[in-house]
Formats: sequence, C-alpha cells, structure tokens
Amino acid sequence: MESIIMIKGRVKFPITLDPGVWIFDDRKIDMDVFFSSEPDKPADELEEYTKNASKHWDREIMEGAIYPPTLKSEKKYEKEKIMTGTFGIPLLPFLKNAEPESGASTLHIETQDETKSMSLDAADELILGFSQAGKPLKEDGPVYIYYKDGSNYTNPIKNVLGFTIE
Repeated sequence: MESIIMIKGRVKFPITLDPGVWIFDDRKIDMDVFFSSEPDKPADELEEYTKNASKHWDREIMEGAIYPPTLKSEKKYEKEKIMTGTFGIPLLPFLKNAEPESGASTLHIETQDETKSMSLDAADELILGFSQAGKPLKEDGPVYIYYKDGSNYTNPIKNVLGFTIE
C-alpha cells in the first residue's frame, strides 16, 4: 500500500490515488515532450492548413500514396512508448473531484522530510510524475511533483505521502 496517496482534509470527498493505474489514463502527459516543447505560438489556421495540404499533395505526387499504419502497428508503437516513456498526470482533475469545501485555500504536500504548503489556486499548476523511463517511481516515489512551468523539472518534489487541503 506504499504507492497509495490520499487527498484529505477540508474536502467533500476524500480521494485515494493509485499511480500504478495512471499509465492507462488518457489524461497522462509525456513529460519529455511536455517540458521540451516550445511554447505554443498563435498561428493562422488557414495558412497552416494550406501548407500542410500542399506538402501532402506534393509528397503523394512524388512518392505515391502512403496508406495509414495498421491498427496492429499503432498498438505496437503505443506499447513501446509506454514501456520506455516518462509520464505524468495533472493534479487538477483529482482536486476538482475531491470538491474542496468553501473557504479551503491551502494545499499541504506531505513528504517524508517536510510538509510544503501552497495556495489551492497555485495547485492547479502541478503535475504528478508517476513513471520514469517506463518504470514506476518506487525508490523515492510513488510520485514526483513538477510545476507546469518546468522550474523544478530537474529537482522535483519527491517522497510524496499525501495531500491535505485546509
């Protein structure tokens, strides 16, 4: 049961989190892609569509039509990605499901060494890392906590035991 994390305190519904099942969750984020990508810059949708259609048309004329990958090859690719990837999941959906009581304003992150506190509003910027290089975080896990801005990507909050909302 060491991999179970609780969200408790001033919430309508205390929640038990099991990071071991998040690998199957559609909300998971590939951490390497998330923290290495350039910030999204606004683009003209029509211009982007025209460029992509033009590239596709040129490629089909030069190389011939390329048929999409089969379902079998897509499943194989996804399996390899899961077995080698580093993944996380946003904390916000879990906080919303717990339904903090009105007046609750602080999130306490309980770790083995200390308790870190932050405003509940700032907590929606947290990502719970649960897998590194395809392996669960057993030694200093079960989750790492990252800020969405990447400021602690190389030094995340580790040894998380649970969350308390006050």
